[in-house]
Amino acid sequence: MVPRIVAFRHEPNEPLGYFETILNEQKIPFEYIDLYDSNEIPRLTHATHLIFLGGNMSVNDEEEFPWLIQEKDLIRRSQKTGQKVLGICLGAQLISSAYGAKVFRYVNETGWHNIHRKDDATGIFAQFPDQFPVFQIHNDSFEIPYGGRLLAYGAKVKNQAFSCRNALGLQFHLEMTGEIIRDWSKSLHAFPQLKIARETPRFIDESNRLCRLVAEDFIR
Repeated sequence: MVPRIVAFRHEPNEPLGYFETILNEQKIPFEYIDLYDSNEIPRLTHATHLIFLGGNMSVNDEEEFPWLIQEKDLIRRSQKTGQKVLGICLGAQLISSAYGAKVFRYVNETGWHNIHRKDDATGIFAQFPDQFPVFQIHNDSFEIPYGGRLLAYGAKVKNQAFSCRNALGLQFHLEMTGEIIRDWSKSLHAFPQLKIARETPRFIDESNRLCRLVAEDFIR
């Protein structure tokens, strides 16, 4: 069966990025649900894979963004429907919150950071290097939900990647491209903007390689 992927986009400038490149290469059909525009989730009887992208809001802002409740419910129901789930940044926090764990304001983490694979990491993360660079831009962190497994950790923010039931959550952004990084860096102060511009050529290829590992495992 050919996968049919639905990606939930919370901001106009938070696309699938390099994931989209991989999906196009492999002729995997996908579509966006732009929640910032539609404010609701349609019935998704055709979707086999769900991707929850990043966003500036908190998963706790359910009163202001009621579709957050629908997303969490969809994540929980995906176990019964057999849909695979991938969450990136806000998406990872949605998975955590959907399964009863806390998501909270913690510390700003922006730019390229090295994180570590856990020695006992399972699934696709068993193929990750012991240490690898990822792009970060977030203020919130999350607890690992009951039944979940921590796969990667950081020095500044511990919980960076986890699996839980049929879902994989990534606090960091493997989907980055040079264009997205330049766009997201525009609002930063001069020093972090220059630091990111200097480091991106060193780290983007490895980030893309790891993105491909995750993407191909996700759609397999």
